[in-house]
Amino acid sequence: MDIFELLLLAVGLAMDAFAVSICKGLAARKVTMKEFLACGLWFGIFQAGMPFVGYLVGSRFEKWISVIAPWMAFVLLTLIGGNMIKEALGPEEEVTPGFDVKTMFMMAVATSIDALAVGITFVAMPVKVISGGSLANVAIAVSIIGIITCFISMAGVKIGSVFGMRYKSGSEIMGGTILIFLGLRSLITYLDKAQTLSDADTIFGMLIPLAGTVLGAGFAYSKANKIPEELRVILAGTSAGIMFSMSAWGMIEPAIRGLSDGGRNGIIYVAACFCGGVAVQYLLDSVVPHTHAYADLTEGPESQLKPDVKLMLAEVIHHVPEGIALGAIFAGHFMKTDWIPASSAFVLAIAIAIQNFPEALFVSLPVKERGGEPGKAFLMGIISGGPVPLFGIFTVILAVLFPAALPYVCAVAGGAMIYTTVEEIPQIATKKDNDKGALAFVIGFALVMLETYLNSDWLAVAPF
Repeated sequence: MDIFELLLLAVGLAMDAFAVSICKGLAARKVTMKEFLACGLWFGIFQAGMPFVGYLVGSRFEKWISVIAPWMAFVLLTLIGGNMIKEALGPEEEVTPGFDVKTMFMMAVATSIDALAVGITFVAMPVKVISGGSLANVAIAVSIIGIITCFISMAGVKIGSVFGMRYKSGSEIMGGTILIFLGLRSLITYLDKAQTLSDADTIFGMLIPLAGTVLGAGFAYSKANKIPEELRVILAGTSAGIMFSMSAWGMIEPAIRGLSDGGRNGIIYVAACFCGGVAVQYLLDSVVPHTHAYADLTEGPESQLKPDVKLMLAEVIHHVPEGIALGAIFAGHFMKTDWIPASSAFVLAIAIAIQNFPEALFVSLPVKERGGEPGKAFLMGIISGGPVPLFGIFTVILAVLFPAALPYVCAVAGGAMIYTTVEEIPQIATKKDNDKGALAFVIGFALVMLETYLNSDWLAVAPF
């Protein structure tokens, strides 16, 4: 490994620390020089120390390290990110930027754990920077890695602090989400033996829905503060139609085909999972405080959350089953299941992107109408669409671990999406709680689905 390859490696290893440093800057109202240096030194020292330890340990423990490292990174980053999101959604209080020893130690370990395995590769791929011995070359290599990480981390803190000072609201949620994504990436890279998510098409497909979210949230920078009522109803109706189509033909029908070898038991399992998805979504709707923007209806337990956060949470809940659906269909496509058409993954991703446009719009403009700055409104709209790729990745991990569960997951996602659509859309017109009506609808839908498939000729030709 020459000096150029070493520099590339150093920059690559520093990216996790850079992302976390941005998060630290986001949470701080004002970052002092001491905190700049603390962040840089913590990440730099650990990013240098881990590969050196890995080199000393040697390749005899390579198998053990490769197994535990992804799980350690996943657990630590998820805990830290989840705590950031929890604090952001709680009552407003003095924000602690979190540069204390305990927090920085956990983050430094979490972001440098991959470098431990990189150090082992120095045994198989010797570093050649100077003409000295191997230990001296490794010492120089890890020093370069540490110095580069230190400066990149300090730059990240500065970038995060500037952004956070301008658009404080929602920044902690975004930062916590970034941390969880980093942990998921580490875990799924380890679990994905077939390298499904290393495929550029898969990564691109997972990001397609965010395009609709960005476009919808971007209207926060327009001159308009309100959507004409007729246009709003049309957008809501279009979104509902897309959700129904995705649920019935993108989730439930493939799930039935995926379980067709079970005969009548297959449709019974699908119906049970369908109802399970409804139950999960109903539970989310009951335990998460949220406000439906145009119905001006608040549901869930009482809380001290800001009204803008409750507006955002209404769409966050809505996007959870969409993320599960996206992950399920992409997992099925790249696992080459014979019951999911090859084109379904990108068709579903584009459909979600289309219906994410009005949903992000229904967050950003109401926040702006209530007096929020355009930057804040835009950020809240973007965050509302975050569960789609996040739960998509969770679902892919589940499918990688338990391939047989995929049709059941599809049925769960279908039930959750149909409940969400029926429960939310009429509120725009009636401005009343629609939980009972939504439950009545999904019960009727499930009964007719059972009756249709139990008595149709389709089952007669199904192999069992």
